[in-house]
Amino acid sequence: MSSNPIKKWHQVVQEKNFELLESILDDSVVFYSPVVFTPQKGKKITLMYLSSVAMVFNVDSFSYTHEVIDGNMASLEFELELEGIHINGLDLITWNKDQKITEFKVFIRPLQGLNALHKLMGMALKY
Repeated sequence: MSSNPIKKWHQVVQEKNFELLESILDDSVVFYSPVVFTPQKGKKITLMYLSSVAMVFNVDSFSYTHEVIDGNMASLEFELELEGIHINGLDLITWNKDQKITEFKVFIRPLQGLNALHKLMGMALKY
């Protein structure tokens, strides 16, 4: 398998290592939130969102359940429980030749789980 940033991404998730996260994000990365309808452009705002999500998802129930890597794209399926709601989601991650993440899309289901995430993210982003 060719080198890619997904191994480092798993390390970020496991260790909450936001310096490592910053090092694998391209300056022009675009983050697609399941809640915010406009793409969030740039490393600073993407780092803010992904760091906040990491704190909200910092629960024992979080785990990646499936992973598919093809070329410079990865699909990472995850599960967790928030406020008693079983959540299933997907991270779609794309990176460039420099092994920097250029696009990060998050999908969440069901709607009740998305609503719980929205509420908790709102609190996390206000800190």
